[in-house]
Amino acid sequence: MPFTRADGLTVHYDLTGPEHGPPVVLLNSLGTNVHLWDAQVPALAERHRVVRYDMRGHGLSANPSQREYTVAQLADDLAELLDALAIERATLVGLSIGGVVAQRFAAAYPARTERLVLCATGNRIGTAELWNERMETAEREGVRALAEGTLGRWFTPAMHAARPVEVDGFRLMLSRTPVAGYLGCCAALRDADLAADDARITAPTLVIAGSEDPSTPPALCAALRDAIPGARLEVIDGAAHILNVERPAEFNRVLHGFFGAAAAGRSG
Repeated sequence: MPFTRADGLTVHYDLTGPEHGPPVVLLNSLGTNVHLWDAQVPALAERHRVVRYDMRGHGLSANPSQREYTVAQLADDLAELLDALAIERATLVGLSIGGVVAQRFAAAYPARTERLVLCATGNRIGTAELWNERMETAEREGVRALAEGTLGRWFTPAMHAARPVEVDGFRLMLSRTPVAGYLGCCAALRDADLAADDARITAPTLVIAGSEDPSTPPALCAALRDAIPGARLEVIDGAAHILNVERPAEFNRVLHGFFGAAAAGRSG
């Protein structure tokens, strides 16, 4: 569904699950769209109001005229969407840049954050040189030129061999990402350092890492856990960066375990 903001930016979102269920917002990674979470929605929507949306410049959401985004802007985008949906408080599940945005949102809007699940992410990912190089390649040759290297980081060789059609779907998803949106989010990641924000997070937090993730390896995720008061870490074996797709059953079990533990903690 489209939502057009006061500034004219159109945001595409999807709502699933019972109208009065506890809200869960799923935040996509760089170069993906709402379909990143297809394997999670059916289980979550049994009792939760599930919100998926395309980050600005991705999927069916519009791209603003500015060349570079900031993580603060992306977090404010989410706040404005929740306002439009009359959602005061939600659990956030973000992967990669989605997890970076979720960290910023939780620090800036603590009263609106129920819980955090930060997947394959960190409070700083990569280096300025890495992101500038990717931006130069995307601008010169298009996002498609980055697809093979990216898919090698997203999924393990075992997934490439066993599920080639699914991997190819993600290759198409990435390749069709608008260059402007890809550049804007790369700039946000290049400039992001959420260490100070993490120290302010008060929501119960779970960090999930893939054991084979070369982009945000378990050590980086462990450092993120240590930066957020009371956070804990789960590592999913045999998964690379897009761990919720590669190991959906394991990911969903970890997610539901955390949701159940958080609910028990509130009632105890």
